Amino acid sequence: MKATGFISFWTLVSLPCGQLANPVEHEDVVKHAIKLHRGKGAVITQKKQWVLESCRKLSGLLRQKNVVLNKLKNAIRAVEKDAGLSDEEKLFQVHTFEIFQKELNESENSVFQAIHGLQRALQGDYKDVVNMKESSRQRLEALREAAIKEEMEYVELLAAEKHQVEALKNMQHQNKSLSMLDEILEDVRKAADRLEEEIEEHAFDDNKSVRGVNFEAVLRVEEDEANSKRNASKREVEDDLGLSMLIDSQNNQYILTKPRDSTIPRADHHFIKDIVTIGMLSLPCGWLCTTIGLPTMFGYIICGVLLGPSGLNSIKSIVQVETLGEFGVFFTLFLVGLEFSPERLRKVWKISLQGPCYMTVLMIAFGLLWGHLLQIRPTQSVFISTCLSLSSTPLVSRFLAGSVRGDKEGDIDYSSVLLGMLVMQDVQLGLFIAVMPTLIQAGVSTYSSIFKEILRILILIGQILFSLAAVFLVCLVIKTYLIGPYYRKLHAESKGSKEILILGITAFIFLMLTITELLDVSMELGCFLAGALISSQGHMVTEEIMSCIEPIRDFLAIIFFASIGLHVFPTFVIYELTVLLFLTLSVVIMKFVLAVLVLSLILPKTSQYIKWIVSAGLAQVSEFSFVLGSRARRAGIISREVYLLILSVTTLSLLLAPALWRAAIMKCVPRPERRSST
Repeated sequence: MKATGFISFWTLVSLPCGQLANPVEHEDVVKHAIKLHRGKGAVITQKKQWVLESCRKLSGLLRQKNVVLNKLKNAIRAVEKDAGLSDEEKLFQVHTFEIFQKELNESENSVFQAIHGLQRALQGDYKDVVNMKESSRQRLEALREAAIKEEMEYVELLAAEKHQVEALKNMQHQNKSLSMLDEILEDVRKAADRLEEEIEEHAFDDNKSVRGVNFEAVLRVEEDEANSKRNASKREVEDDLGLSMLIDSQNNQYILTKPRDSTIPRADHHFIKDIVTIGMLSLPCGWLCTTIGLPTMFGYIICGVLLGPSGLNSIKSIVQVETLGEFGVFFTLFLVGLEFSPERLRKVWKISLQGPCYMTVLMIAFGLLWGHLLQIRPTQSVFISTCLSLSSTPLVSRFLAGSVRGDKEGDIDYSSVLLGMLVMQDVQLGLFIAVMPTLIQAGVSTYSSIFKEILRILILIGQILFSLAAVFLVCLVIKTYLIGPYYRKLHAESKGSKEILILGITAFIFLMLTITELLDVSMELGCFLAGALISSQGHMVTEEIMSCIEPIRDFLAIIFFASIGLHVFPTFVIYELTVLLFLTLSVVIMKFVLAVLVLSLILPKTSQYIKWIVSAGLAQVSEFSFVLGSRARRAGIISREVYLLILSVTTLSLLLAPALWRAAIMKCVPRPERRSST
């Protein structure tokens, strides 16, 4: 009997799901299994009775399903021949019957898919992890597709239910006379239905078959449903999705970006609470840092640490906070460009171009040397060295903000050199982001393709240089023909109200960053150039615009530095404090020494004294290493451990920067300029 039980079951298992698509074949398979099971003449024990009973039940269900399908087909024919129904009502009833047919077929297919999955599992090797993983992946894909089909069917049933309710209302309205108000509301209802159909985007149906789209299982957290004390019905909760939070299997969290019904205004309450919390906590943190003599920006970073994942973990919309913080960078660089006049740019352009290039090359050379000694991959060494060679433009801009920079005759201003080199590093950042895909491929390339990779990198460098030339050509045209009339028009329209002036300047900043983005150059460079172009209109124009934009910059800069604090993990720093302090001091000292060496070679003899100040300003790591590090970690260039080391070294170097800057100012700047510079 044991043998016959397994033979009967394996008769079902042995046929793939694709071969059991015909319901008649399904029934034949079950009958054959029963016949084979009885033919052995063995005594059916109580333990194996379920085999026969299950086969009989399955055979009966399949016969019953075929009967129901025939009835549905007859019902569809009857509806199509019914002359008393309108075309719309015929389509609706036929569609309802087809939904039920689909439900029956999908339920039947699920049974035989389960049998096919069991067959695949029994044929596999339990010691082969790869085979088990593939089997699990196939089951997961089948479950995802089944869930999607069930969700679509459920949506169709909701639509059918809604249609039935509307049909009932129409019948009730036809049986009674409508008032003028009811007729108006009925017309409005029909117009609203047409509006919803016009503006509704079938994003799910349009994208589910796109190449590269994967079905994922997610959890939807209904905060409104969880916190609401009112007795809401299930239908009300389903219709009002609110701002549900979705959590996928990788623990990524998502919030609503565009609702299905665009006629209802919605607000992201998580984001509002996050900004309010950051604004309130930044004040005491900023006061504390001012009291102990640190820049307020560190108070804002501490605020982010306290509210971030390593602290209270109260920030829900981390990506949205970081995105808003990017506007702080945009306006900060605009004000930097507003103070950085074209005359200064012409005076230091050679130094600004040569200095960062030499420093980056030297950093990469030292990185490759240490990487060879420590047996680190060349791609990883190049990436780490390039990340560490960049310096923080927003931080140095805060150091230089509002300082008086009266040059001596024939001398070069340290602020002009420093800002010029930082702007060139921003250009290098855009170049490095463009080269990163090639760097990723270089990690897996063979030696036979090295020359192709080098040629590809040279082509990319040529494209970046061409883009820079195009950007400066656009700037020349704007300065010559557009910026003067544009500002005079804004100034004339803004008399009595600064609203037009602020809006016009903001639009010009966004225009310049859009141009540089379209030309594959960093958006930060576009913001800097926008400020430099407006500064060409004179000192009075600069002062007026600065007074309007500075409050906006200050608020957005708070968000930006708080977003940096979200990625600072004090516990990791404490665990590896000795190693991190050694690495941070090594990086800071190396960057300072290399900057002094390079500036000693390219600065004029009369301006050699500023090399100490400029080197102190460059001796930290840019916050953009967070962005580069996250991209490199996703691409597999660096490991999780190296990524955390880069984050920690960057943070500690930024914390050391004010002390190093203040020491350089105290040592090298004359007393009349020292107060304004510190």
